[in-house]
Amino acid sequence: MSVNIQLEWTPNPSTLKYVVDRRLLSSGAVNFTNREDAEKKSPLALKLMDVKGVTAVMVGLNFVTVTKGDEGEWDELNDAVMATLDSHLGANEPVVDEEALKASRAASGVVEGSVEQRIRDILDAEIRPAVAQDGGDITLDRFESGIVYLHMQGSCSGCPSSTATLKMGIEGRLRELIPEVTEVVSV
Repeated sequence: MSVNIQLEWTPNPSTLKYVVDRRLLSSGAVNFTNREDAEKKSPLALKLMDVKGVTAVMVGLNFVTVTKGDEGEWDELNDAVMATLDSHLGANEPVVDEEALKASRAASGVVEGSVEQRIRDILDAEIRPAVAQDGGDITLDRFESGIVYLHMQGSCSGCPSSTATLKMGIEGRLRELIPEVTEVVSV
């Protein structure tokens, strides 16, 4: 089966976003920064991590963001990533192990109605969809003593404008809606 893949540049020069014509996840996004994690949770991410120069893969609802390291050159890397996406998705092979993802999400143990849950709700409703347009994702690590610790993923990780987004955008919005929040930092 043929796969339509559109390449999009992101604000981060080390990442590219590949938009596909099908749904890859049931919800959210999942980030893979090492081979071991990809091995457990995503056959597609594992194949992409095997492409020389790829250091991270983020799978979103209908896109994959690929991050390259110093040894990767986009000209060569892009061809290999496109071929991998086309062959894997064209064969209808599984993208992620949904059960493994559910188990890791359940292990987070967030209590409904807590400050953490309110932060997650705002991230999911307002912030994550916006950063997904640029091939990134932002997830809550923890909330502690008024400080929100966030993981910047995909194109957001290492992006030159991520600090401004974090401080002026996300911190301002969370402080406006949740009085317990005093600061937002990246981990």
